[in-house]
Amino acid sequence: MGYARWNPSDWKDYASATAARSTDDIFKSRDLKAEFDPSKITVRESRDSAENPQSTAIIIACDVTGSMGSLADNLVRKGIGTAFEEILKRLPVTDPHLMVMGVGDVRCDRAPLQATQFEADLRIAAQLEEIYIEHGGGGNCWESYNLPWYFAAQKTALDCFEKRGKKGYLFTVGDEQIPEDLTRDDVKRAMGLDLQMDRLANRDLLTMVGRQYEVFHLMVEEGSHYRSCGAEVRRGWTELLGQRAIPLSDHTKLSEVIVSTIEVAEGRDKSAVAASWGGDTSLVVAHAVGHLHTGLAKPKDGGVIRF
Repeated sequence: MGYARWNPSDWKDYASATAARSTDDIFKSRDLKAEFDPSKITVRESRDSAENPQSTAIIIACDVTGSMGSLADNLVRKGIGTAFEEILKRLPVTDPHLMVMGVGDVRCDRAPLQATQFEADLRIAAQLEEIYIEHGGGGNCWESYNLPWYFAAQKTALDCFEKRGKKGYLFTVGDEQIPEDLTRDDVKRAMGLDLQMDRLANRDLLTMVGRQYEVFHLMVEEGSHYRSCGAEVRRGWTELLGQRAIPLSDHTKLSEVIVSTIEVAEGRDKSAVAASWGGDTSLVVAHAVGHLHTGLAKPKDGGVIRF
């Protein structure tokens, strides 16, 4: 998908109309829609087109449990427009194709993962509105942030990688701790696939998805779980991802932090990137990317990141 081009005028009209709508009016779905159900999806494609000849796949996978539904609300009102327009203006990568995912708890929720198409225009907003904000989750101190990794590794196809050897970007976003490793039952329930082992370790899964994607996790510091268990959240994600564990101090600046992370990952100076934003946004961005290495650490084994 992604056979269209971003139009700022269309977004301006959409955002204006959306501003007056309540969250419940925007997100009307009361169950998982079949078209977003990973177990019914064979593949999601990010393909080049005349409008986007050098496509770059970007996945934003947001926790939609508890209070984290505010992440999707911010994206549909503001964040999608910011992500597209700032990438097209700043050009850290070419021709963005965006997929949005909703993340829940594979052990508890009816909809532990939902996945839109890759889109390059306003159609991504219409699909985001169809995401089921379940407000579920369990009492286990984690959500299934590893399901997007598995989906991206097994059920996406990217021209940026297949044609040009250029990785896409995958951002998971939430306030809880790293999830337990995926089990055979988890994968069967969420993905409809048969795992040929009892358990798939997070580090092995990250190595799999790291072949095609630069993977990051944004820790939502405003979240209720983070406020009560922030030290454990930071320690776990930092041990697993290193510098790719990104602190997000203001969820309304989610897209600005994502764009800035891509800029630094692509080789731009992190201080200059932070300073390029105005007001409080520059402080949020500086807090988020301050520990990143410009250009990141490039692997020497054919593009595979060893976490």
